[in-house]
Amino acid sequence: MIQKTTGRARTGGGLLATVLGLGLSAGAAMAAPGMDPNADEILRSMSKFLADTKAFSVSADISNEIISVEAQKLQFNGHATVLVERPSRFHATRKGRFADAEMIFDGSKLTIYGKAANAYFQKNVAGTIDQAIPALEREVGLSLPGADLLLSNPYAVLTAGVTSSGYHGIAQVGGMPAHHLSFRTPQVDWQIWVKDGAEPLPLKYVITTKWLTGAPQYSVTLSNWNTKPAIAADRFKFVAPAGARNLQTLVVDETGELALPEEKK
Repeated sequence: MIQKTTGRARTGGGLLATVLGLGLSAGAAMAAPGMDPNADEILRSMSKFLADTKAFSVSADISNEIISVEAQKLQFNGHATVLVERPSRFHATRKGRFADAEMIFDGSKLTIYGKAANAYFQKNVAGTIDQAIPALEREVGLSLPGADLLLSNPYAVLTAGVTSSGYHGIAQVGGMPAHHLSFRTPQVDWQIWVKDGAEPLPLKYVITTKWLTGAPQYSVTLSNWNTKPAIAADRFKFVAPAGARNLQTLVVDETGELALPEEKK
């Protein structure tokens, strides 16, 4: 049996809706007293660039560490793609140990479809991506990779609860120069690497749950950024395949992956 860790937790330590309800804007948000000015400036620049980008696509390689009851650290890996059209539409895919799933939000309905199980779950969510992502976390317990980065105000969410930060110079991520930033909160430490240059895109995101034995980490490496994607007219429309089952509930397993029921033989 594997113990479920909080390695997938958001950096603010609570539901995204709690932070989003404050109605903060990146321009008005104040840096925490312990924030390194270089780290703060780069994080603000990244957040504003993402918020101002009306559409983008990106690939993500996800790594989630789990500590077993025998104190063995195990790493589970997955892959995701995300296409965003602000303010109210996204299409994501996620592949893990068992799940091969699609997540679609069209501004009024959130759909999760499991290809292997040929089953789908839907929830009415009228509004923006900022409403859809917390709904996904509340209803299913499933987090999109680096979901904080998809919101309309990443800075306010990312800095919630931050007590200190640091700037660690230029590193290489995926062959590209990136600013290495670190941040601390009471429950987790997190790091982010932001591409150097005119497009300050996030390239890597690591969360460490520091008060659990073994300090498990959740990391996302982002690649194939496209800030001007060609989007088909029906990209955010879900049509249930023949024979697909409409599920009333979904289950997320202890590794953070969708555990969709297989078809009965």
